[in-house]
Amino acid sequence: MKTVTFFILSLVSSFVTSMYAQKSFNVIIKGKGEPVYLFPGFGCTGELWNKTVAELSKTHECHIFTFAGFGDVAPIETPWFSTIKEEIIAYTKSNKINKPTLIGHSLGGTLSYWLAATEPNLFKKVIAVDALPCSAALMIPNYNGEKIPYDNPQSKMMLQMDDVAFKGMNAQQVQFMCKNKEKHSTIIAMMNQSNRKTYVYGYIDMLNLDLRKEIAKIKVPVVILAATFPDKATVEKTYQTQFEKLPSVKIFYAENAAHFVMYDQPEWFLKNLTENVN
Repeated sequence: MKTVTFFILSLVSSFVTSMYAQKSFNVIIKGKGEPVYLFPGFGCTGELWNKTVAELSKTHECHIFTFAGFGDVAPIETPWFSTIKEEIIAYTKSNKINKPTLIGHSLGGTLSYWLAATEPNLFKKVIAVDALPCSAALMIPNYNGEKIPYDNPQSKMMLQMDDVAFKGMNAQQVQFMCKNKEKHSTIIAMMNQSNRKTYVYGYIDMLNLDLRKEIAKIKVPVVILAATFPDKATVEKTYQTQFEKLPSVKIFYAENAAHFVMYDQPEWFLKNLTENVN
Protein backbone atom coordinates (compact mmCIF):
# COMPACT_ATOMS: atom_id res chain seq x y z
CA MET A 1 0.00 0.00 0.00
CA LYS A 2 2.84 2.37 0.87
CA THR A 3 4.44 1.60 -2.49
CA VAL A 4 1.20 2.39 -4.36
CA THR A 5 0.75 5.63 -2.39
CA PHE A 6 4.32 6.69 -3.12
CA PHE A 7 3.82 5.92 -6.82
CA ILE A 8 0.65 8.04 -6.95
CA LEU A 9 2.35 10.92 -5.14
CA SER A 10 5.26 10.71 -7.58
CA LEU A 11 2.87 10.91 -10.53
CA VAL A 12 1.14 13.95 -9.02
CA SER A 13 4.51 15.58 -8.35
CA SER A 14 5.62 14.93 -11.94
CA PHE A 15 2.37 16.38 -13.27
CA VAL A 16 2.71 19.53 -11.17
CA THR A 17 6.34 19.93 -12.24
CA SER A 18 5.37 19.60 -15.90
CA MET A 19 2.72 22.29 -15.43
CA TYR A 20 5.40 24.77 -14.41
CA ALA A 21 8.06 23.58 -16.85
CA GLN A 22 8.55 26.31 -19.44
CA LYS A 23 9.42 25.61 -23.05
CA SER A 24 9.75 29.12 -24.42
CA PHE A 25 13.12 29.89 -22.85
CA ASN A 26 16.17 28.48 -21.11
CA VAL A 27 17.62 30.06 -17.96
CA ILE A 28 21.11 29.96 -16.48
CA ILE A 29 21.49 31.28 -12.93
CA LYS A 30 24.71 32.82 -11.64
CA GLY A 31 25.58 34.75 -8.48
CA LYS A 32 23.78 35.47 -5.23
CA GLY A 33 21.79 38.44 -3.97
CA GLU A 34 18.72 40.27 -5.20
CA PRO A 35 17.36 38.65 -8.38
CA VAL A 36 17.69 40.18 -11.83
CA TYR A 37 16.43 38.82 -15.14
CA LEU A 38 18.56 39.48 -18.21
CA PHE A 39 16.69 39.30 -21.52
CA PRO A 40 18.68 39.42 -24.79
CA GLY A 41 17.49 41.18 -27.91
CA PHE A 42 16.01 39.55 -30.99
CA GLY A 43 18.16 36.79 -32.47
CA CYS A 44 20.63 36.88 -29.58
CA THR A 45 21.34 34.47 -26.74
CA GLY A 46 22.26 34.96 -23.10
CA GLU A 47 25.87 35.23 -24.27
CA LEU A 48 25.09 38.88 -24.97
CA TRP A 49 25.29 39.49 -21.22
CA ASN A 50 28.58 37.71 -20.46
CA LYS A 51 30.51 40.82 -19.41
CA THR A 52 27.49 42.25 -17.61
CA VAL A 53 26.96 39.05 -15.64
CA ALA A 54 30.64 38.84 -14.71
CA GLU A 55 30.18 42.13 -12.83
CA LEU A 56 26.54 41.94 -11.76
CA SER A 57 26.71 38.41 -10.35
CA LYS A 58 29.06 39.65 -7.62
CA THR A 59 26.07 41.28 -5.91
CA HIS A 60 22.98 39.81 -7.61
CA GLU A 61 21.40 36.51 -8.55
CA CYS A 62 21.40 36.71 -12.35
CA HIS A 63 18.80 34.76 -14.32
CA ILE A 64 20.16 34.77 -17.88
CA PHE A 65 17.54 33.97 -20.51
CA THR A 66 17.77 32.59 -24.03
CA PHE A 67 14.44 32.44 -25.83
CA ALA A 68 13.02 29.54 -27.84
CA GLY A 69 14.33 29.35 -31.39
CA PHE A 70 17.59 31.13 -30.56
CA GLY A 71 20.93 29.56 -29.73
CA ASP A 72 20.39 25.89 -28.91
CA VAL A 73 16.90 26.35 -27.41
CA ALA A 74 14.29 24.42 -29.38
CA PRO A 75 11.66 26.53 -31.21
CA ILE A 76 8.01 26.67 -30.19
CA GLU A 77 4.82 27.28 -32.12
CA THR A 78 3.26 30.71 -32.55
CA PRO A 79 2.31 32.91 -30.80
CA TRP A 80 5.95 33.11 -29.74
CA PHE A 81 6.23 36.43 -27.90
CA SER A 82 3.09 36.21 -25.75
CA THR A 83 3.98 32.65 -24.75
CA ILE A 84 7.37 33.85 -23.52
CA LYS A 85 5.72 36.61 -21.52
CA GLU A 86 3.19 34.29 -19.86
CA GLU A 87 5.80 31.64 -19.05
CA ILE A 88 8.14 34.20 -17.46
CA ILE A 89 5.28 35.25 -15.19
CA ALA A 90 4.64 31.59 -14.33
CA TYR A 91 8.38 31.01 -13.79
CA THR A 92 8.54 33.94 -11.37
CA LYS A 93 5.49 32.91 -9.39
CA SER A 94 6.12 29.16 -9.27
CA ASN A 95 9.74 29.64 -8.16
CA LYS A 96 8.69 32.36 -5.70
CA ILE A 97 11.30 34.78 -7.01
CA ASN A 98 10.89 37.98 -5.03
CA LYS A 99 10.50 41.09 -7.19
CA PRO A 100 13.27 40.60 -9.74
CA THR A 101 14.62 43.59 -11.66
CA LEU A 102 14.08 43.22 -15.41
CA ILE A 103 17.04 44.08 -17.64
CA GLY A 104 16.37 43.77 -21.35
CA HIS A 105 18.02 44.76 -24.59
CA SER A 106 15.88 45.67 -27.61
CA LEU A 107 13.12 43.03 -27.78
CA GLY A 108 14.12 42.07 -24.23
CA GLY A 109 13.45 45.64 -23.11
CA THR A 110 10.07 45.69 -24.84
CA LEU A 111 9.29 42.41 -23.09
CA SER A 112 10.24 44.04 -19.78
CA TYR A 113 7.75 46.89 -20.35
CA TRP A 114 5.07 44.31 -21.21
CA LEU A 115 5.73 42.23 -18.09
CA ALA A 116 5.74 45.27 -15.80
CA ALA A 117 2.47 46.54 -17.32
CA THR A 118 0.81 43.11 -17.09
CA GLU A 119 1.96 42.36 -13.52
CA PRO A 120 2.53 45.76 -11.86
CA ASN A 121 3.39 44.25 -8.46
CA LEU A 122 5.52 41.26 -9.48
CA PHE A 123 8.74 43.05 -10.42
CA LYS A 124 10.98 45.65 -8.78
CA LYS A 125 12.27 47.77 -11.68
CA VAL A 126 12.80 47.85 -15.44
CA ILE A 127 16.15 48.70 -17.01
CA ALA A 128 15.75 48.71 -20.77
CA VAL A 129 18.63 48.98 -23.23
CA ASP A 130 17.68 50.78 -26.45
CA ALA A 131 14.13 49.43 -26.41
CA LEU A 132 10.80 50.94 -27.43
CA PRO A 133 7.19 50.15 -26.47
CA CYS A 134 6.26 50.03 -30.16
CA SER A 135 8.97 49.08 -32.66
CA ALA A 136 6.57 49.20 -35.60
CA ALA A 137 6.00 52.94 -35.11
CA LEU A 138 9.70 53.49 -35.71
CA MET A 139 9.73 51.42 -38.90
CA ILE A 140 6.31 51.95 -40.49
CA PRO A 141 5.26 55.52 -41.45
CA ASN A 142 1.99 56.70 -39.86
CA TYR A 143 1.63 53.43 -37.95
CA ASN A 144 -1.74 53.13 -36.18
CA GLY A 145 -1.59 49.61 -34.77
CA GLU A 146 -2.37 47.66 -37.94
CA LYS A 147 -1.55 43.96 -37.48
CA ILE A 148 0.95 42.34 -39.82
CA PRO A 149 -0.08 38.78 -40.82
CA TYR A 150 2.43 35.94 -40.56
CA ASP A 151 1.66 35.03 -44.14
CA ASN A 152 2.94 37.92 -46.25
CA PRO A 153 5.32 38.28 -49.23
CA GLN A 154 8.27 39.43 -47.08
CA SER A 155 7.88 36.48 -44.70
CA LYS A 156 7.68 34.00 -47.57
CA MET A 157 10.81 35.45 -49.12
CA MET A 158 12.76 35.20 -45.85
CA LEU A 159 11.58 31.66 -45.15
CA GLN A 160 12.72 30.56 -48.62
CA MET A 161 16.05 32.39 -48.41
CA ASP A 162 19.06 30.07 -48.52
CA ASP A 163 21.64 30.08 -45.73
CA VAL A 164 24.14 32.15 -47.68
CA ALA A 165 21.62 34.91 -48.29
CA PHE A 166 20.35 34.74 -44.70
CA LYS A 167 23.85 35.09 -43.28
CA GLY A 168 24.60 37.91 -45.69
CA MET A 169 21.48 39.77 -44.57
CA ASN A 170 22.47 39.44 -40.91
CA ALA A 171 26.01 40.61 -41.60
CA GLN A 172 24.68 43.69 -43.37
CA GLN A 173 22.25 44.55 -40.57
CA VAL A 174 24.91 44.30 -37.88
CA GLN A 175 26.96 46.99 -39.62
CA PHE A 176 24.28 49.51 -38.60
CA MET A 177 23.49 48.07 -35.18
CA CYS A 178 26.97 47.99 -33.64
CA LYS A 179 29.85 50.42 -34.05
CA ASN A 180 32.32 48.08 -32.32
CA LYS A 181 33.53 46.00 -35.27
CA GLU A 182 35.30 43.55 -32.98
CA LYS A 183 31.88 42.38 -31.77
CA HIS A 184 30.31 41.94 -35.19
CA SER A 185 31.30 38.29 -35.49
CA THR A 186 29.79 37.53 -32.06
CA ILE A 187 26.44 39.10 -32.95
CA ILE A 188 26.32 37.57 -36.42
CA ALA A 189 27.09 34.09 -35.05
CA MET A 190 24.18 34.35 -32.61
CA MET A 191 21.78 35.57 -35.29
CA ASN A 192 22.85 32.91 -37.79
CA GLN A 193 22.02 30.20 -35.27
CA SER A 194 18.37 31.29 -35.11
CA ASN A 195 15.57 29.01 -36.15
CA ARG A 196 14.28 30.52 -39.38
CA LYS A 197 10.55 30.41 -38.55
CA THR A 198 11.23 31.97 -35.15
CA TYR A 199 13.32 34.66 -36.80
CA VAL A 200 10.52 35.50 -39.24
CA TYR A 201 7.35 35.01 -37.20
CA GLY A 202 8.86 36.13 -33.90
CA TYR A 203 9.83 39.43 -35.46
CA ILE A 204 6.26 39.88 -36.65
CA ASP A 205 5.08 39.21 -33.08
CA MET A 206 7.36 42.00 -31.90
CA LEU A 207 6.15 44.43 -34.57
CA ASN A 208 2.52 43.63 -33.73
CA LEU A 209 3.00 44.62 -30.09
CA ASP A 210 2.02 48.22 -29.35
CA LEU A 211 2.51 49.13 -25.69
CA ARG A 212 2.35 52.92 -26.03
CA LYS A 213 -0.89 53.03 -24.00
CA GLU A 214 -0.22 49.94 -21.87
CA ILE A 215 2.93 51.41 -20.30
CA ALA A 216 0.67 53.73 -18.27
CA LYS A 217 -0.05 50.64 -16.09
CA ILE A 218 3.60 50.34 -15.04
CA LYS A 219 4.06 51.22 -11.37
CA VAL A 220 7.76 50.43 -10.93
CA PRO A 221 10.70 52.68 -11.90
CA VAL A 222 11.75 52.48 -15.56
CA VAL A 223 15.29 53.39 -16.64
CA ILE A 224 16.43 53.37 -20.26
CA LEU A 225 20.03 53.22 -21.44
CA ALA A 226 19.65 54.50 -24.98
CA ALA A 227 21.87 54.67 -28.03
CA THR A 228 22.27 57.99 -29.85
CA PHE A 229 22.45 56.57 -33.39
CA PRO A 230 21.66 58.10 -35.88
CA ASP A 231 21.66 61.34 -33.82
CA LYS A 232 20.69 62.29 -30.29
CA ALA A 233 17.98 64.80 -31.23
CA THR A 234 16.11 62.22 -33.33
CA VAL A 235 16.41 59.57 -30.65
CA GLU A 236 15.21 61.93 -27.89
CA LYS A 237 12.15 62.86 -29.92
CA THR A 238 11.33 59.19 -30.52
CA TYR A 239 11.49 58.31 -26.82
CA GLN A 240 9.51 61.38 -25.77
CA THR A 241 6.76 60.48 -28.25
CA GLN A 242 6.58 56.80 -27.34
CA PHE A 243 6.71 57.37 -23.58
CA GLU A 244 4.06 60.06 -23.51
CA LYS A 245 1.94 57.83 -21.22
CA LEU A 246 4.85 57.19 -18.81
CA PRO A 247 6.50 60.57 -18.24
CA SER A 248 8.33 59.32 -15.10
CA VAL A 249 10.76 57.26 -17.23
CA LYS A 250 14.44 58.12 -16.80
CA ILE A 251 16.55 58.03 -19.96
CA PHE A 252 20.34 58.10 -20.17
CA TYR A 253 21.91 58.54 -23.60
CA ALA A 254 25.16 56.83 -24.59
CA GLU A 255 27.19 59.03 -26.93
CA ASN A 256 28.65 57.40 -30.04
CA ALA A 257 26.66 54.21 -29.54
CA ALA A 258 24.43 52.24 -31.87
CA HIS A 259 21.87 49.60 -30.89
CA PHE A 260 24.29 47.30 -29.02
CA VAL A 261 25.12 49.85 -26.34
CA MET A 262 26.81 47.27 -24.11
CA TYR A 263 29.36 46.60 -26.87
CA ASP A 264 29.81 50.14 -28.18
CA GLN A 265 30.21 51.84 -24.79
CA PRO A 266 30.98 49.03 -22.32
CA GLU A 267 32.39 51.18 -19.49
CA TRP A 268 29.53 53.70 -19.73
CA PHE A 269 27.04 50.87 -19.88
CA LEU A 270 28.28 49.00 -16.81
CA LYS A 271 28.58 52.21 -14.79
CA ASN A 272 25.03 53.32 -15.54
CA LEU A 273 23.61 49.81 -15.16
CA THR A 274 25.16 49.18 -11.74
CA GLU A 275 24.18 52.64 -10.50
CA ASN A 276 20.54 52.05 -11.41
CA VAL A 277 20.06 48.36 -10.67
CA ASN A 278 19.50 48.73 -6.92
